[in-house]
Amino acid sequence: MDMESISEALDACGLTFMGAFHPEPDDGVPGGGKDGTLVLAGNTGPAMWSEFAPTLPAWQALGESDPLDAWTRQVLVALSAEMDARAFFPFDGPPYLPFQRWAMRAGPTAPSPLGILIHPDYGLWHGLRGALLIDRHLPLPEADRRDIPCASCTDRPCLSSCPVNAFKEGKYDVPICIGLLNREEGGPCMAAGCLARHACPVGRNYAYGSEQAAWHMARFRESCTPPEGAK
Repeated sequence: MDMESISEALDACGLTFMGAFHPEPDDGVPGGGKDGTLVLAGNTGPAMWSEFAPTLPAWQALGESDPLDAWTRQVLVALSAEMDARAFFPFDGPPYLPFQRWAMRAGPTAPSPLGILIHPDYGLWHGLRGALLIDRHLPLPEADRRDIPCASCTDRPCLSSCPVNAFKEGKYDVPICIGLLNREEGGPCMAAGCLARHACPVGRNYAYGSEQAAWHMARFRESCTPPEGAK
């Protein structure tokens, strides 16, 4: 087993190899990961959606509260069994595992002005779905030391594209954003995805399709909207 075969296995499931590293004691990997290799699995562009979407009706029929997380767990637990590895997920918690810190350790990602991680190739159109801890010290690919695109971006269109100015240099005003999404004016965001995210010129070829974007936005609005009558 090597990184190429692991990457191919993830690709076959609609997921993407997002880098790997040999854990140190302060990385927060459960069990320490001594002499092991932690592989980050993510989603980029529409690849995951093409694999997940056909299974959505079945997950809904089972009454799954979060079909995507259930699908992710099924896929990565199956892969972990094949690789004799342990699977970890960013949605298990609290306490939550430091996936963003792991991603920055594993590959060329860093916080964008929106607060979410940006990648030199995928831009803002990627996410972290899980990690596989392999109990072997596998050779790592050559380190990708590219600077993040934000370092040379002077216009920062991401910060000026939100209709309600929900983003201010790494700070995200969730209530203002959700308020927009619950009004008619939020229709464009609900249909195509976050307009600030779309404004970034990096990785536009990986932007989510309309069906995927609308589904994610509906899930996001549902998770962040207080129940009616709540104070």
